[in-house]
Amino acid sequence: MTDVYHWIAGERLTSERTIDVLNPATAAPVRRLAMADTATVQRAIDAAREAQPAWRDMPPAKRAQVMYRFKTLLERDADEICALVSEEHGKVLEDAMGELKRGIENVEYACGVAELLKGEYSHNAGPGIDTWSNHQPLGVVAGITPFNFPAMVPLWMYPMALACGNAFILKPSEQAPSAAVKMAELLDEAGLPKGLFSVVHGDREAVDALIEAPEVRALSFVGSTPVARKIYEGGTQQGKRVQALGGAKNHAVVLPDADLDNAASTLIGAAFGSAGERCMAISVAVCVGDATADALVERLAAQARKLKIGPGTERGLDMGALINAGQRDKVAGYIEQGAAAGAELVVDGREHPLVEASPGYFLGATLFDRVTPEMSIYRDEIFGPVLCVVRVETFEDAIALINAHQYGNGTCVFTRDGEAGRRFADAIEVGMVGINVPLPVPVAFHSFGGWKDSLFGDLHAYGPDAVRFYTRRKAISQRWPKRSAQETAQFSFPS
Repeated sequence: MTDVYHWIAGERLTSERTIDVLNPATAAPVRRLAMADTATVQRAIDAAREAQPAWRDMPPAKRAQVMYRFKTLLERDADEICALVSEEHGKVLEDAMGELKRGIENVEYACGVAELLKGEYSHNAGPGIDTWSNHQPLGVVAGITPFNFPAMVPLWMYPMALACGNAFILKPSEQAPSAAVKMAELLDEAGLPKGLFSVVHGDREAVDALIEAPEVRALSFVGSTPVARKIYEGGTQQGKRVQALGGAKNHAVVLPDADLDNAASTLIGAAFGSAGERCMAISVAVCVGDATADALVERLAAQARKLKIGPGTERGLDMGALINAGQRDKVAGYIEQGAAAGAELVVDGREHPLVEASPGYFLGATLFDRVTPEMSIYRDEIFGPVLCVVRVETFEDAIALINAHQYGNGTCVFTRDGEAGRRFADAIEVGMVGINVPLPVPVAFHSFGGWKDSLFGDLHAYGPDAVRFYTRRKAISQRWPKRSAQETAQFSFPS
């Protein structure tokens, strides 16, 4: 069993306290992970503070050259990174590759930082006065990332933070840590000066150290809503800038005019891809009319029963294991709650052969029909392979249902009617909307984020909002008095 170390100032460091990292497909330990204490986190902070001023003063175009080289190295070692993700998270290799490619998009966007950091200039803004503004880095910033996207979510954060002139400390999930260290090594190979990027592994002690350290000026977080709220409140109380992305309960509305064959196929992937462990997974299908629901459920059930499930490191599969035994048991508990509450259990993932035959944390796809809003399987974020079908009478009922939910991360509508699509996009109170697109994850030159209890903070992740989040604006006014004139004191406000 190999060791996974912290990465600080270009060096691998260990800790006295360690935990095992498990392969979800086998439940067997595959690595031993060093767990940081407060002193280890402070060591990363000190290295970042020492390295950041020279990096800040480097021209943005030269900082971008590091990102160009980093992108090339990520593509070179993509298979190795994806194998690490699949082994530790459980998702299938094809899904891990898709995750990495979407993460690399953010590196590409960061390569244009010289253009993105351009300020504004006004000649003769006042009598003989020129005024301009620019973006200046914050200093030392940090990111706390979840287990479900070990490569992509960190890449939402640190490429742009670094390109903007900051130093970055990453605290990845202790359940899937190896991809983060691998990418730190690639940044080092790309020529990033030592100390600017550190990876510290840990649990609450490491997180609290980042929240409480006055040297850390900003925190980015992706995870559950209860933790997101705590990170946001704790960080802002310390005077930090915080963006904390929380949970979701993403609805897909299916209108009677929709192409039901295509809707069913795309919903299957959106609901059960990565075993439903995605903050953008579709977990509720809202069908307008019983006829629409009956036809869709028939199609969904047929496809759900045919999904190929197994160890994510094997090729040609649709779905792998859940992350750990606790998550598997939690999802199974929700299935029991849904059936007890009166929902129609069309496909029961607990009956999949691998549940009993494998030591891994497997569940099959589960499909519920006739789910109602008071049920826990509708209210709560399950974060597993469970799709609920809710029936409503009208399109407006569907919109009202979604708007009443506490989460507002992603949503979509399936329709052939352009007027209905436009109405949905305008009326829905959700941060990311798809029209016949079930996973409306924005590309890297837009920004990602939800509304309501899905986001705490004013700025979304990556894209243009990342530049705003990792920099602060400074306005400079300049005037050179004429040598030939003696100026008198002025006591009125200048105009």
